Amino acid sequence: MSTEPETTEDAGPGTPDTRETPDQGTAGEATAEGTETTEGTESAEGTETADGQAAAPEGSAAAEEGAGVEDGAAAGLSEAEAELAAQRIERERIERRKAEKGSPIASGGKLSGTAADLLAAVRAVESGEKPTATVFAEPAPAPRRPAPEPVRRPEPVPAPVAPSGPAPQTVDAVRRVLTEGGAPDTLAVQAAAVLGEDAAAALREDPWQLLRVAGVRPEQADGFARALLGAGCAPDDERRGRAVTVWLLEQAAVAGHTALDLPALTAALGRQGVPDPDAAVQATLAEGEALAFQDALEEQPGAPAAQDAGRGAETDEETDEEQERPVRVLVGLERYALAEESLADGLARLVNSPPREAGQDWEAVAAGLSGGAAELARAVAGHGLVLHTGGEAARAEPAALLGAARAAGLRAFAVCHTPDGRGRLAAQLGGEPAEQGVGTVAGLLSGAEGPGRDTDGALELDLLIVLDAPQLDVEGAAMLVESLPDGARLVLSGDPGVLWSAGPGRVFADLLAARICPQTASRVPDPGPLGELVSGIGIGELNQVAAPGKEIVIVPVRDAGEAVHRTVQLVADSVPRAIGVPADQTVVITPGHGGAAGTRALNTALKERLNPGPGRFGGFDPGDRIVYSPTPGRTVPGVVVQADAEGLHLSCAGGPVVVPRERVEGGVRHGWALTAHQAVGTRWPAAVVVLPGDAVQALSRPWVYTAFGRAERHLSVVHGVEQALPKAVAEIPPKPRTTRLQTLLRPQEG
Repeated sequence: MSTEPETTEDAGPGTPDTRETPDQGTAGEATAEGTETTEGTESAEGTETADGQAAAPEGSAAAEEGAGVEDGAAAGLSEAEAELAAQRIERERIERRKAEKGSPIASGGKLSGTAADLLAAVRAVESGEKPTATVFAEPAPAPRRPAPEPVRRPEPVPAPVAPSGPAPQTVDAVRRVLTEGGAPDTLAVQAAAVLGEDAAAALREDPWQLLRVAGVRPEQADGFARALLGAGCAPDDERRGRAVTVWLLEQAAVAGHTALDLPALTAALGRQGVPDPDAAVQATLAEGEALAFQDALEEQPGAPAAQDAGRGAETDEETDEEQERPVRVLVGLERYALAEESLADGLARLVNSPPREAGQDWEAVAAGLSGGAAELARAVAGHGLVLHTGGEAARAEPAALLGAARAAGLRAFAVCHTPDGRGRLAAQLGGEPAEQGVGTVAGLLSGAEGPGRDTDGALELDLLIVLDAPQLDVEGAAMLVESLPDGARLVLSGDPGVLWSAGPGRVFADLLAARICPQTASRVPDPGPLGELVSGIGIGELNQVAAPGKEIVIVPVRDAGEAVHRTVQLVADSVPRAIGVPADQTVVITPGHGGAAGTRALNTALKERLNPGPGRFGGFDPGDRIVYSPTPGRTVPGVVVQADAEGLHLSCAGGPVVVPRERVEGGVRHGWALTAHQAVGTRWPAAVVVLPGDAVQALSRPWVYTAFGRAERHLSVVHGVEQALPKAVAEIPPKPRTTRLQTLLRPQEG
């Protein structure tokens, strides 16, 4: 189906692939398809990637968790506005902390060539000057030291302020410039929002700034620049080099990377027709539009000692040069660099600060539990950070810990990735979410759920349990960790086999690999035929599983058209009749949005069968199943209620949501059929997984594990990929992401 696979990394680790999307509309077209990233990420508010192409969504793809749509808005604001405001407040806190540190980024002193030039550019920016010849002779700064424990200052958290949209006159001015340059005037609102009140002047001065608008590609910005600049437009224009460099880094973030290796970045610039990639990177660094880092690599066994053993006397300088550890040069956007550094500092603070007892005996809490829950409680008793791994059944262990801690009088709270996860966890505890101390990550960060904050802005908690931890990106994780007071305990729990976060980073996987804290693994298997099937996929085996109750059904198909037909038949007729699960409790999961059997085609066919209508409200009718994206990286399922002058009225997670008219196209899409990343964190009584023949390139073990694991009672597999499915399960691991978290945590090890 010319699938839009959930990856932008076909070109290799850390390399943003910029091939054309087969199913891409007008430049900058706003869709609710989602920002698809590595292994299937989409935010349902941005553009999707196809076969290695990622179109940066609004605000890139960092899944900045905000206010939960299920709880409405705070202070009279819309849910999305309150959410974005809370994110902005938390990011300002992170940036202030980084400014107070004042420590230089670790750098090597024995670099040469391009790497040395890049380091010089960074130092020049830090000193407030452009790179000059004298800069290159400066001595290297001292190696990076472990960050000191932050000093918290009293800082009351203000009420969220509604973000104001671009002024009409600004939009009109931008529209005139876009028309003059031959670009769609539908981009005017986005361009004005991204570039500010001087957007029109900025575009005239530097037409390649159009690349900052979601969905615009370099060749489209080049055409816009040629129309405005005429003979003054050249491929070696420094403005183009800087803009394309930033654009590539944004695409890398959409793909899940927090930074790119310098060789990967320069190679990608070459493929985009930048004549001098090294100069383009240096100019970008000099303007402060990106940052460069030098991260020490692990020492090779035997190296420098083996070399020194056969050498005679050497000077101290020569010995230092021999023994200096190799480094890799990375380039990344400031927002993700700050978040990753802040996250590493906050995690080190939790690991190294003495856990606060809060007047309670944690060993007594553990004594009231048994099995894996008791093991988890004992680990939490003496450590500020604990990792817990396991499948769906393993969620009972952190649930038991939460209940025991609250019963003992501790201030404990648990958060999940989705409202569905929140509801399932509260049901395990036997009550409503608010009564049981359960919420969502988005709701906790926005203040819509959970405890209050103290005068330092820290959450009033002794214990925070985060389920669905693999879904945390670096920005969301940094905001959570920064919000915890000294001495609090943090438990990150999740299934390491599912797809990683929608936004940049692989926080949970990096922490598991770093081994800076205790790790407990649940030994509770998921029950039944579905549990057996999914557990086998997790270790790379696609087993034949006995399903006497029709828990698993394979439906072979020959082509995409037959796949769509059989899918509609299963959802509307076969599953309700044979399994007893109605259509509104069945989800369809497919690898991509585009193509003959992607989410668009499947949703069109399912709407025609299940809720036919003219789509009189921007393509939607009352009763349509939808997914709504309040912020990039997060989708919430719901149903259309009505529409009026205020916008589209939805029912999401049991609460009303109103999506303004101008945000409907970019934030809402039909939701009978989803991609695996839109479905992660939620489970349905029945799932139909569609695998048409041309979806082979999108398949991987995490994708199959995630998709098959969304079913509670019944799984139908519309199977058209033949032997590609067992091959993907056995041989195709998660696509790598370039991150710095392990390196930043390394000095604190031990």
